[in-house]
Amino acid sequence: MSRYRSLPVVVATLALLALPAVLTPYTHDLVVKIALYAVFALSLELLVGMTGLVSLGHAAFLGIGAYVTALAADKVSSAPLLLALAVGAAAAYALFVGALSLRTRGIYFIMVTLAFAQMAYFVFHDTKLAGGSDGMFLYNKPTLTLAGRTLLDLGDKRHLYYTVLGALVFTYALLALLRRSRFGHALAGIRANEQRMRAAGFRTTAYKLAAFVLAGALAGLAGFLLAVKDGAVNPELLSWHESGAVLLMVILGGIGHLRGAVLGAVALTLLKEFFQTEAWLGPLAAHSQMTFGFTVIAFVALLPRGLVGFRTLSVVSTRQNRP
Repeated sequence: MSRYRSLPVVVATLALLALPAVLTPYTHDLVVKIALYAVFALSLELLVGMTGLVSLGHAAFLGIGAYVTALAADKVSSAPLLLALAVGAAAAYALFVGALSLRTRGIYFIMVTLAFAQMAYFVFHDTKLAGGSDGMFLYNKPTLTLAGRTLLDLGDKRHLYYTVLGALVFTYALLALLRRSRFGHALAGIRANEQRMRAAGFRTTAYKLAAFVLAGALAGLAGFLLAVKDGAVNPELLSWHESGAVLLMVILGGIGHLRGAVLGAVALTLLKEFFQTEAWLGPLAAHSQMTFGFTVIAFVALLPRGLVGFRTLSVVSTRQNRP
């Protein structure tokens, strides 16, 4: 039976690879949006699910990655170099924030990360650094050329689709490998009992800081992709609303599971689209925030372990109903 466990993954991968041939412009944009938010959710899962650090300022790294992409795009056309700048800037800010915020714990850590995110938000919102509250546009889409031949043009929708899909596969595989490594086992130990890990000789602060920086870098990757996809950035990318939304993705999908972060990104994005579409809900679409909120509350109440717990719940119910 074990040989068939990877079959759904293979089928899903083949389906995703073939999707651009049948997608409409709207559904193409929606699938790309889901995939890049799945990368963003996975980056937070590294903190919340694998390390036990609940951050309410994770959107700062997404926004910084996006803004650096937009600011540098006029002078840098190389996609790898622009990506390195975006990811590096997000990682650098994560190093700064982590070095200070990891001195605190619990609710204080949550509030400190929120404060740093809001500080970054107001830097872009209240200054003329990058268009102020209006944000700025990204006119030149990055490319990858070799020997005068364009291998990658992120202005092409199909190229962008496969780039975002590749980023999602890379992020998922990286975190899956990380969980099985000595570093991942150390993070799991810190999440379970940090004091015991410290007594065993582990430098827990260094491990948490490394996880924090890596999570910030992956969020910067999502920010790079988001800026290229939308062709525009604005300060709302760094707001606490965005941080709350990605945290809700992780919770909705199921904390502690990589596939939960992906499922949460899929579910939350589709729910928002559904409740905001007047063609489906009619006049009720004008009250999308209310209906969306009630739906999320119902999900959390009925599935306390998240969407990943739905299969387990179904199996248990089936066994209980057997004669």
